[in-house]
Amino acid sequence: MKCNFHTHSNFCDGKDSPEELVKAALNKGFFALGFSSHSYTEMDKSFALSPENAKKYRDEIAALKEEYKGRIELYCGIEQDYFSDEPTGCYDYIIGSVHYVLKNGEYIAVDDTARIVKDAVDRLYGGDFDALAEDYFSLVTKSPEKTNADIIGHFDLVSKFSDKNGYGESPRFLAAAEKAVKALIPYGLPFEINTGAMARGVRTIPYPSPKILKIIRKHGGEIMLSSDCHDKNYLNFAFDRAADLARKTGFTRNAVIKNGKIEYTAL
Repeated sequence: MKCNFHTHSNFCDGKDSPEELVKAALNKGFFALGFSSHSYTEMDKSFALSPENAKKYRDEIAALKEEYKGRIELYCGIEQDYFSDEPTGCYDYIIGSVHYVLKNGEYIAVDDTARIVKDAVDRLYGGDFDALAEDYFSLVTKSPEKTNADIIGHFDLVSKFSDKNGYGESPRFLAAAEKAVKALIPYGLPFEINTGAMARGVRTIPYPSPKILKIIRKHGGEIMLSSDCHDKNYLNFAFDRAADLARKTGFTRNAVIKNGKIEYTAL
């Protein structure tokens, strides 16, 4: 896999500058690289692209497109959070993601720390993780309309700390996931196979989990390999393992962006 379209630079919570990431992509023989800064959210400004930097971000990627024209395809995308109201029409593509659940007026960050998730489950859901997951997947089903997504980001992000917290994938959890998959299929958007949590040592498998990948395949969904890169050293982290998992689950092709459009190539 010589491309990645879920890439975070130091314009949001990534480690490297956009040009450092471009150079790393060229060293890996990439034909394309897409940037996807986190959209601004009012309730959590620490990790997002600030409104005052949004134009600078777009301008810098535009300049890099010109500088590296003919060597690599570059795209300026955005990872649009469900709770973000920032405009998206100025970006090349949109990853639609859910990072929070709103419960009793409180925003729960499902991917920050295991302690935050466990505390929210205990305080706000009476210890019922599946109830939190049901609320999360309900938002995921609405994400394409809310975010104008072209790609579905880390579908089961709510499970990021499940192993650490001892939750697992219960029949009820999987039923909520399948309900969301069935609601999303008509949009025709690829689901990321996202290795980001693997690169950070939090998970040993990508999002979505093998069981959920089988559900996506059963209902006719498509996939896009993604590293959710926050460090140039992990631009294509574990893509070989992710591709192997996809093939074992029954997928035969992978979504990429070529000449500005989503196309499918053989795995």
